[in-house]
Parts: sequence; C-alpha cells; structure tokens
Amino acid sequence: MDWKVPLSDVKFDRAEIDAVTSVLESGWLTMGAVTAEFEKEFAAYSGAKHALAVTNATVALHMACLALGLGPGDEVILPSLTFVATANAVRYTGAEVVFADITSPQDLTISPASIERRLSPRTRAVMVMHYAGYPCEMSSILDWAQAHHLPVIEDAAHASGSFLNERHLGTLGKVGCFSFFSNKNLSTGEGGMIVTGDDALAEQFRLLRSHGMTSLTWDRHQGHAWSYDVVTTGYNYRIDEIRSALGRVQLRKLEANNARRREITTLYRSLLAEDCPALSLPFAHHPGVSAAHILPVLLPPGADRLRFMEGMKARGIQTSIHYPPIHAFSAFKGKVRGAEDLPVTDDVAAREVTLPLYPAMTDEQVRQVAAAVRPALEESAL
Repeated sequence: MDWKVPLSDVKFDRAEIDAVTSVLESGWLTMGAVTAEFEKEFAAYSGAKHALAVTNATVALHMACLALGLGPGDEVILPSLTFVATANAVRYTGAEVVFADITSPQDLTISPASIERRLSPRTRAVMVMHYAGYPCEMSSILDWAQAHHLPVIEDAAHASGSFLNERHLGTLGKVGCFSFFSNKNLSTGEGGMIVTGDDALAEQFRLLRSHGMTSLTWDRHQGHAWSYDVVTTGYNYRIDEIRSALGRVQLRKLEANNARRREITTLYRSLLAEDCPALSLPFAHHPGVSAAHILPVLLPPGADRLRFMEGMKARGIQTSIHYPPIHAFSAFKGKVRGAEDLPVTDDVAAREVTLPLYPAMTDEQVRQVAAAVRPALEESAL
C-alpha cells in the first residue's frame, strides 16, 4: 500500500552508499577490520567496556543467557509486553520464562514490585526491556537483583541512544543487547550488539559468536594466527563488514536522529492533548533521555482497536501494535508461570496502538496523523 505516512522509514544517503561500496571494493566481506572499528566506536559512544557486533539482537540475548549459565530447571523473570525474541532467547537454553507485569498505563516497562513477587528458588536472572527507549526503574531493579545475587540482562533493542543519569541504557546491568533491525534508531537491516563490563563474559561472547574458535578468519588473514582450537560449543552469530559499515555511518547520525524523534514526540503530545484528550500517551514525565524509538498511544476503554486502525488506514496512516503480549501466543499460553496475574499488561495490550515516528517525518506529517486520530477514534466507538 502507498501510505501517506508510513509507520517507520529509513533514509540512507551517500554516506551509507559510499561505506558499503568501500567494503565491496576491499574484497573482504566477512567480519573483519570494519566490524572491529564499529565495535570500538559503539563502545566509546555507549560507555561500555566491551561491545561485540552480532547478526541480530536475538542472538545477543541468547549469548547472554548462555554465558550466564542458564539451563533446564532455571527461571528468568521478564515482561510479557515485549517482542517474543526476549522470551525465546531464554527458552533456547532450556530455561523457563516467568512473566512479570508492567508498571502502569503510563509506564510500560517491567514493574519492580511484580518482579519481586515472581521470585522463586529457581530464579537465576532478570531480563528487563526498555520499552520504546524509555528506561526501566533500574535503580530498584538492580538493588533488588544484587540483594538476591541475580544478574540483570537489559534488552535494549529500543534503546540505542537512551540514557539514564548520564549512563547509556544497556550498560547498567550485567549484559546489554541492542537491535539494528531495519526500523530501529540505528539501522543496518539486520544486526545487533552485545555489551558488558565483565572481561570473562566478553571472552565467552567472542567464543560463542564464532563456533567456539580461538581465532577468526580475519586473524589468520592478517597473519596473527595460522590455525585454531575449538574450546566450547559455539554458533555462527557473526555480523558482516557491509552491515558494520552501515552501522558506523548510522552511529554518527544517531544523536541528531534521536533528537528529531524527541521533537516529533513532543509535537504529537501537544497536538493530541488539545484535539483528542481521550487518548493517553504513556511516558509523559519519564526520567532519563529516551531514544523515542516508537510512539505508543492507548485508546480509551471501550474503543474498537481494529476499527480505529482501519480508520487510520483509510486516511493513509499506517499503525501497528507493540506488542501482542507473549503470554497470549499459542506457544506460551497456559505454559508460563506468572501469566495468570498480569492485569496491567492485559489492559494496556488490548488498547495500545503505535503511531508513525521516524526522523525524516515532517511536522506537517505529524499534524496529518494527529488530525486523523480524532475521527478514527470516533468511528471506533460506533
């Protein structure tokens, strides 16, 4: 469909084209020097001690679970209001997912109080997700986790360029995992990054990323090694030079793009508060500096969400849902502890709609979306 305003959009220019062309002309496409520079630059930007580029955020989450020793009989507490990869990464190890509720309709991040209620003798980790790039209540969560000797994994898929108390989200817990999927603030099409301040974990990540091998093809090409040992079961979770080249350019644009996302969010809030006060916009007074990855809104109780989204579609506006809660999926329904007690998640998940948000969006497009909301909402109540 030819949307008047799409949900998201990626704009690459000459800088990305030149970066990719340079890789192609070099003749070296697999993980090598460009990736090493991307990792170095991302670490410097985020303040992470170690940053390793990987093929996507899902494998970063899987590596985090593996390196922390999760396995059958273990439990990991995480939100149900997130993309399914957050839970799948735990299941890959044979460990079990335990769902915690979100904080409130104004704060769609995992609730510290709900985490506390889910604790059991089998709990081995907590996985938080910084929804839309807004920080979880990390101070409470980290204090509680430390008291119970539990590592915290940060699903920072939405949070490239998000900060809390001048620290980059993803660097507060034991491990942080970032996504560079096509619609993300820093986009390489597919791709991700795993960060940690722990030297031993970083070494495990290097082995897990590339078949458990002690040296890489690039190392041997450079003459730094002639062979290798395999010291653990590993995976092919490497990124390639083309995507790393895109990532380096996108990283340089991230601050300006995120600033524009925040401007758009502020304009949305102003327009919708005036024209459609029945609509609720979460995170109005949230702490920290958000990457403003998406713009979630909550329809009033009783509104027909499908009818609202169809009304927006009829006006050329693309919308989405973030997210269908994981506990409602067939693969998880009735199989996960905690799913029976998620009242806030259930309420929010039934009313959430995501409006368009991307850096190249013009103020006029924002006004166009906002102007469509009121009549679409009125139609949804018929």
